[in-house]
Amino acid sequence: MSTAQSPAAGDRRRVVLTGLGAITSIGTGLEEFTAGLRAGRSGAAPITRFDTTGFEQTYACEVKDFDAERWIRNVPLDHVGQAGQFAVAAARMAVEDAGLTEAELGDTRAVISIGTTDGESHDLDRLVAMDVEAGDPEVMDPVLAGRVNAGRLSTAVARELRMANVEATTVTTACAAGNYSIGYGLDTIRSGEADLAICGGADAVCRKAFVSFYRLGALTSEDRVRPFDVNRKGILTGEGAGMLVLESLDSALARGARIYAEVLGYGLSCDASHPTAPNREGIARGIELALDDAGVKKDEVDFISAHGTGTKANDKTESGAIVDVYGSAPPRTVALKSMLGHSMGAASALGAIACALSIEHGFIPPTINHVETDPECPVDCVPNESVEADVRIVQNNSSAFAGNNAILILGKYGERV
Repeated sequence: MSTAQSPAAGDRRRVVLTGLGAITSIGTGLEEFTAGLRAGRSGAAPITRFDTTGFEQTYACEVKDFDAERWIRNVPLDHVGQAGQFAVAAARMAVEDAGLTEAELGDTRAVISIGTTDGESHDLDRLVAMDVEAGDPEVMDPVLAGRVNAGRLSTAVARELRMANVEATTVTTACAAGNYSIGYGLDTIRSGEADLAICGGADAVCRKAFVSFYRLGALTSEDRVRPFDVNRKGILTGEGAGMLVLESLDSALARGARIYAEVLGYGLSCDASHPTAPNREGIARGIELALDDAGVKKDEVDFISAHGTGTKANDKTESGAIVDVYGSAPPRTVALKSMLGHSMGAASALGAIACALSIEHGFIPPTINHVETDPECPVDCVPNESVEADVRIVQNNSSAFAGNNAILILGKYGERV
């Protein structure tokens, strides 16, 4: 995180979202992603990225019809793997949505921060397969080997956008990494270190993540994810990228930029209680810290975008933490992973984009595949159909293995002074 001393709340610069880019299993680009959220579309389909022979579960939420050449202009496509292509393309979408040119980006004090869980693990899968098949590591493809470093996600974005003097950071706090990266960008702009940040997360479906969750018993045996449902059975792996342009309010107003939402604050907690099991107190502490940082009262939050994986442990624990903070009548709490699957490091970045779109367009997305709410998950999950709503403040949750929790608060610009 930033090494600068954090300014007092009254001295902090205000930060807004002026550009969004989304690549998801339910639609690429803001128009398609918004339509998918409104309609409660599912991205689940049989896996095509790798051979699933021998596995009982063969579904994931893969990105369909992705055309890298449409968005990537300056980075050779073989310079980055699938996750890198998602990150670069989503970043290009976001800066174009913000109305920023490469020349303007080059003259701006900026940071790039991208979260990931697996980086280019799909390429690592392929390298291992080459080694195993030949029995000789010398047969590994040097092009694939050269791009597996997760740090390339952020440096490739810098190269694509011709931002030679930018700070480029890759955050690897697993499934909370998207919110971590947005929080980092928020800090740098608040403190005056930067005027603009390109932040988000990216991951691609890979055998490593699939097999890891399979061995943990966390994959659902069905072709759907059912968060908060009494009969939920686990996750489906997913992929994609969500990239956001964060900007100081002064900068956005000076150039007449469209403002989707204001980034009000965030909170981080690490309970370090268990490598895989979520911790109720740690999640609640992260929520409290985020609300305090944002200066938001609990009764002001219109809905929560939950981590909501669809596993027995996560949904019960997260619901409990929400009730611990908000009491017996918490805000409506939705799980986007019912539509998107678990897109790992991209998950909370896509959640943040969905929250901003909900504020912009006045709706709350649904938790699909829902039949009966588990009594141990006492939340209104907005089952199966989106609802129209005047959305002003939204909380975006994320959690990760090893007890890392990152909570983001977004608000409608102009509602708070």
